[in-house]
Amino acid sequence: MPISAIFNYMGAQEQASATESAANTSANAQLEAARIAAAEARFRPVGITTRFGKSNFQFGIPNVSAPVATDFATPEEFAAAQSAYQGRLLSEGRLTGAGYDVSPELKAYQDRLTALTGGALTQAEGAQKQYQPLSQAAGGLFGLGQQYLAQNPQEVAAKYMQQQQDLLAPSRERQMAQLQNQLYQQGRSGLSVGATGMRPSGGMGLGATTPEMEAYYNAIAQQDAQLAAQAQQAGQQNVAFGAGLFGTGANMLNQYQAGQVGALSPFTTYLGAGQGIEGLGQESLRLGAELGGRASTAGANVGQFLFTGGSNAAMARQAGQGSSPLGGLLQAASKDPRLQTGFENYFLNRNIEGALPASANPYGNPMSAEQFDRLSYGYY
Repeated sequence: MPISAIFNYMGAQEQASATESAANTSANAQLEAARIAAAEARFRPVGITTRFGKSNFQFGIPNVSAPVATDFATPEEFAAAQSAYQGRLLSEGRLTGAGYDVSPELKAYQDRLTALTGGALTQAEGAQKQYQPLSQAAGGLFGLGQQYLAQNPQEVAAKYMQQQQDLLAPSRERQMAQLQNQLYQQGRSGLSVGATGMRPSGGMGLGATTPEMEAYYNAIAQQDAQLAAQAQQAGQQNVAFGAGLFGTGANMLNQYQAGQVGALSPFTTYLGAGQGIEGLGQESLRLGAELGGRASTAGANVGQFLFTGGSNAAMARQAGQGSSPLGGLLQAASKDPRLQTGFENYFLNRNIEGALPASANPYGNPMSAEQFDRLSYGYY
C-alpha cells in the first residue's frame, strides 16, 4: 500500500471525527435554545383577587407527585422536599386545573337565591293545573262556534222570520177580531172600496175592502218587511257570532299558555340573578387567564429571539469547529511527493527483522518494492 494512502486515510478519519463532534455540539446547543424558547412561551396564568372572588390555578409536574408529609421521617425532610418540588414547578410545571372562589358575601346571596329558585320552580309546576279551566273553556267555545258556523245564513233568516211571526200571531188575531166586530157594529162589514185593475205585468190588482181592513193589512205587510230585513241581519250576525266564539276561545288558549310561561318568570329571574353573581366571581378567572395569555405571547416572542440567536450561534460554532488541523496536515502530506519519497526511502533502506532474507546484509542491502509492500500490509 502506498504511504500516501495511509496518510490520506488517517487525515480523513481525523476530519470526520472533528465534523461529528462539531455537529453534536451544534445539535445540543439548538436543542437547548428550543427548550428555553418553549419554556418562555409556556402559558402562565396570573392569580387574581377581586372584591367578588379570586382565581385558583393548579399546576403539576408530569408523572411526578407532590410530596406528602406521611412519606417523610421528619418535618424538615418534608419541608426540603416541598421546596425542591416548588422549584421544579417553576421550570417544569404544567397547568392541570383552573377554578375560582366567590366571596363569602356573594356565596350567601347565592344560597338565598337558590332557596327562592326552588320555590319558584315548584310554583311553576302547579301553573298548568291552575290554568286548566282556561283550556277547557277554550275547547267549549271552539265546539260552540262550530255549531253556529255549521248553519246556513238563509236557514237562520227563515227560522228568525218564523219565530217572530209566531210571536206576533196572537196579537194580530186579536186585532183582526176587534176590527171585524167594530165594522159589524157600524153596519159596514160588507162595504168594499179601493179595488184596482190588472197590473201591467198581468198580475192581480188590489182587492176591494174597507179602509180599516186595508190599513190593517198594510201595517202587517210593513211589519213583515221589517222582519225580513232583520232576519237577513240575524243570519249574518249568526256567522259573525260563531267566528267571534273561535276568536274568544283562541284568546283564552293564549292566556292559558301565557299564564304557564309567566309562571316561570320568577324562576328564570332568580336563576339569572344567580348566574350574574357567578359571573362576578368568575371575572377573576377570566382576568388571570387573559393576563397569562398575554404573558405567554410575549414570552413566545422572547423565546423566538432566543431560539434564533442560539441556532445561529450553534451553526457558527459548528462551522468553526468542523475542521481538524491535524487531519488537514495529514491529507496534505499524502499529496506531497517529496514527503512520500522520503518516507519510502527511509523504510526501504532499513533492516527490519523478518522483512529481508537471512543471508541479506543487515546494514546495507535495500528492500525491494515487493518486500516493502509486504511490510506495509503486514504492519498497517
